[in-house]
Amino acid sequence: MLPKKWWQFLILAGIILGLVATALVALAATLIYPELPSLEALTDYKPKVPMRVYSEDGHLIGEFGEERRAFISIDETPQALKQAILAAEDERFYQHGGIDTLGILRATVSNVTSGRFKEGASTITMQVARNFFLSSEKTATRKLSEALLSIKIEHNLTKDQILELYINQIYLGHRSYGFAAASQVYYGKPLDQLSIAEVAMLAGLPKAPSRYNPFANPKRAEARQRYVLRRMKELRFIDQQQYEAALAEPHRFRKSRKIRDLSADYVAEIVRQAMYERYKDEIYSSGLKIYTTIRKSNQEAANRAILQGIIDYDRRHGYRGPERTVTPGANDQGNGNWLDNAMDDLETFQGMIPAVVTNVTPKAVSVHAKDGSNIEISGDGLAFVQKQLAEKDAAKRTIKPGAVIRIMRQGESWHIVQLPQAEAALVAMDPETGAVRALVGGFDFNRNKFNHVTQAWRQPGSSFKPFIYSASLEKGFTPASMIEDEPISVSARETGSGSTWEPKNYDRKYDGPMRMRTALIKSKNMVSIRILEGIGVNYAQDYITRFGFSPKDHPPYLAMALGAGSVTAWQMAGAYSVFANGGYRVKPYIIDKVVDSRGNVLEQSKPLLAGQGAARVIDGRNAFIMNSMLQDVVRLGTATRARSLGRSDLAGKTGTTNNQIDAWFAGYSPKHVAITWMGYDKPKSLGSLETGGKAALPIWIDYMRSALKGVPEVTPEMPAGVSAIRIDPATGMRVKGDEEGIVEYFYHEFPPPEPEESIFSIIPGFPIPGHGSPPPMEKQDNAPPGPDQLF
Repeated sequence: MLPKKWWQFLILAGIILGLVATALVALAATLIYPELPSLEALTDYKPKVPMRVYSEDGHLIGEFGEERRAFISIDETPQALKQAILAAEDERFYQHGGIDTLGILRATVSNVTSGRFKEGASTITMQVARNFFLSSEKTATRKLSEALLSIKIEHNLTKDQILELYINQIYLGHRSYGFAAASQVYYGKPLDQLSIAEVAMLAGLPKAPSRYNPFANPKRAEARQRYVLRRMKELRFIDQQQYEAALAEPHRFRKSRKIRDLSADYVAEIVRQAMYERYKDEIYSSGLKIYTTIRKSNQEAANRAILQGIIDYDRRHGYRGPERTVTPGANDQGNGNWLDNAMDDLETFQGMIPAVVTNVTPKAVSVHAKDGSNIEISGDGLAFVQKQLAEKDAAKRTIKPGAVIRIMRQGESWHIVQLPQAEAALVAMDPETGAVRALVGGFDFNRNKFNHVTQAWRQPGSSFKPFIYSASLEKGFTPASMIEDEPISVSARETGSGSTWEPKNYDRKYDGPMRMRTALIKSKNMVSIRILEGIGVNYAQDYITRFGFSPKDHPPYLAMALGAGSVTAWQMAGAYSVFANGGYRVKPYIIDKVVDSRGNVLEQSKPLLAGQGAARVIDGRNAFIMNSMLQDVVRLGTATRARSLGRSDLAGKTGTTNNQIDAWFAGYSPKHVAITWMGYDKPKSLGSLETGGKAALPIWIDYMRSALKGVPEVTPEMPAGVSAIRIDPATGMRVKGDEEGIVEYFYHEFPPPEPEESIFSIIPGFPIPGHGSPPPMEKQDNAPPGPDQLF
């Protein structure tokens, strides 16, 4: 018989429910609890931390891994973040045993009312259990397992250990796992630099990272942040003044969505490839930290110089026209957004943003940019397309509504630009250690991943001549040797190509006999060929291995004198370092050390330094004299633009190949070597006037202006065995007594001829009698250095 009073019924129902609950708990404890997974994943927590690549001075260049994660211990976690998490997710975390009874009662009422499981009342411990072991589906079975796992976790770990796991494991959007990674993703700074308002924003993310993402849903994110701040105030984690200050604080999210401090994508990819060869797939989750030799200031200067050099080249050759033209209003795909649809497949590269022209007048162009902004461009911003705007024939006018163009902010104004077709590259290194300080492999890595520093084998043109000149000094030639600058014809047998070769000077001018120094200054092709003919191509082919070149890349023909072989910019940096450091071969390297996730150094570079272990490959006298001649190329020759840097210790050589297909400048100070190159991936002429001095040298100058700032000038000391002798510049002979002349440098054993001596000093194409080969140098590994030799 049922009780007659309603309260008796409730008591009976409560007793029955209690018995049922007790039975279920007992059943779960007996059958389910023993089958729960081991907690080894928690007690021996090894988060999947991506490999990160840093500059020498600690700036993040790139990361590689499926998950963005950075581990932080509970002791290092800011107190404000802990409080924000508790306020947002589990205010009674330090009081309950893994299950919040009050929270469950509240969720039960909500679920019964709605007729389905829509609230879970998950504690932080329960979220840890779910993130490590369970799915996120909202079912009774999963909730029961989650609750039991939470109890098990609480019995085996301390509260701080559980909170530490949560802080490092929880997903917070944009592939970021854990609050340390999220801090970098959203704010670009470490956790200990976040304000109360910023930690509240992050603490609001776990509930629904996509819904409360401040990048995608700023209004929802702000509402959630305000809720967290209110809860922090209610729980007395912050006072009224802090609360109001946090509410008033403006949002300052990182501008770039790329998680890096320094743009050096080509460097990061070189490192990734090298580390993958060593550690395979482990690199994507083991938390390796790779410190390169790159320096932030140098890399940023290289980035700017390459971008500006390519833009300047494009401006010299005019506007090619829009990337495409669409009919205004067409292709709306049913959503009416024809402007945005016209740019769906176009990406922004190096700040060059896709935009659709909406209106054109002679003095202004209005555009709709891909980021949704509407911009009017006028004044200097139209300089690049002024001819197009002035075109009277409407049929020929390409800048019109519907034209898809590129715009770029330069200074305070917007400019119409275009994506370049030419590529450029730069590599810079310390000639005393081999440490690479900057490397840019092309216009934009995301557009073209081919690395033009390490992968592009191109003809070096006249920038290769110094190595032939260096070889000739060991055969008895001197900077004062008189050599004919007259046309030459090379037979089919000598060329190895089956046809006669009739090379020419670039300017088609021939000046007759001239000193070897003058010939290098003016980059005279005929003189270089005669020098190579005089020393022998086989000798030269062997000699260049001292600089790191491989004989197979430089066939033994006279065209070698004009740089007809193949080199990489990486090789050229190492080769010119020999001149810069006084004759030592230091190998370029880009990885300084490899550190594991616990801070242990796994690998450390041990470079052989110039004068301290590195092999001497050319006589110090040779390096001194070559440096002197290469300095004159800057002072008086094809690289005089570099004088704008206002330094007396700069040296280098321009290089231009046939039909201006490749443009080079290889130059240095005694403390810094930099190589710049410009050309097309599919070789074609850069333009009839685009020499190394015009296309590549300005990039070098822009870079070195920054790289050498504050670096004292260095004057190399004249080594023993070199004589400074006054000569007649017209004949290259020693002057008598007080006669006027110029000072030139000579090996002691190869002094200039006296005026009455037989004139063997004019060399039409044969070696000087009596001069043998130089003494052998230390044996070298002649394989060309590449990205696989990075330590």
